[in-house]
Amino acid sequence: MSTPSLSLPGGTRTLSDLTVTRFGYGAMQLAGPWVMGPPTDREGALAVLREAVDLGITHIDTSDAYGPRITNELIREALHPYPESLHIVTKVGATRDEQGGWPTARRPEDLRQQVHDNLKSLQLDVLDLVNLRLGNAEGPQSGSLAEAFETLVELQQQGLIRHLGVSNATEGQVTEAQSIAPIVCVQNMYNLAHRHDDKLIDRLATEGVAYVPFFPLGGFTPLQSSALSAVAARLKATQMSVALAWLLQRSPNILLIPGTSSTAHLRENIAGAGLSLSHEDLTELDDIGR
Repeated sequence: MSTPSLSLPGGTRTLSDLTVTRFGYGAMQLAGPWVMGPPTDREGALAVLREAVDLGITHIDTSDAYGPRITNELIREALHPYPESLHIVTKVGATRDEQGGWPTARRPEDLRQQVHDNLKSLQLDVLDLVNLRLGNAEGPQSGSLAEAFETLVELQQQGLIRHLGVSNATEGQVTEAQSIAPIVCVQNMYNLAHRHDDKLIDRLATEGVAYVPFFPLGGFTPLQSSALSAVAARLKATQMSVALAWLLQRSPNILLIPGTSSTAHLRENIAGAGLSLSHEDLTELDDIGR
């Protein structure tokens, strides 16, 4: 018997013809340590995916590079045939090596192969949204994305991709992508302490483009801040809850994809993100990244 449903915070957001919940789920953590190999608890991983859909989440973020292939295979096993309301977002542009690195793979032939690999592993005929991953593990790197992005546009014109986005991108690369074809989202690292994209988020909000922060809680090193601790203590909430709630209140174009391998943690994230932060809370928190 399924557990009682929660009210997903933030409502929904429309990405062109896709309507997704602003609170989504990132599948990266379902793979083994350092996003390599199978999960320790396969049944638990499948349960998290089913719980996410049961709770009403309609936005799952993944990549065939996670594992590699592991998270996509778990998604397919847990959820296929997919509910009509569910939208799976994937990304291409990097692969994995035996040392756990993320070597770039943005040549046209690499991207075509990755798109077909995602279609196969997810058992889909068309991918709802594909993000082009740029930069490297260190972060965004300047340089033209034209050849790689034009390859994805070709695949979109062939009917294999519905919508396009960019990930780990500079503002200049976002602008360059938009000069080639419409994008519906930008997926970059952003959180309370990592505020480099403040101006970009505001610009995208005026353009109707979603912004999806990865590592919303600080990544492999959790957020640490005396101000965050103080606000959390005042609200009798966890620091994680406050950080997620801040993101949802930061801008209406922000979509969340926090990841977890625990159903209990998933429910805690959802409940926590529904916190209502006061003007005083927001002022204190805004000072963390400035």
